[in-house]
Amino acid sequence: MHSAHASPIRLTIDDRCIEVEAGTTVAAALVIAGVSAMRTSVSGQPRAALCGMGVCQECRVTIDGRAHALACQTLCREGQIVCTHNTMGAR
Repeated sequence: MHSAHASPIRLTIDDRCIEVEAGTTVAAALVIAGVSAMRTSVSGQPRAALCGMGVCQECRVTIDGRAHALACQTLCREGQIVCTHNTMGAR
């Protein structure tokens, strides 16, 4: 049961700080942050979460330095750093 007074969770997505409620998945946080594509396919097509249950693996991102984490299966944590694969080479 969630408390109405729970503090928001702060995390960083592609160098942008956002706040979400406890229990939010990283995939949902990406949508909240306005990220429309989490990575690109080998042919350059934008890819995003599709199935929401970890089967399609289209939502792979880097979380706290761990590559290929499934955003739809990972809950947000305070201080978490999420990098989409679309920004990995842009730094």
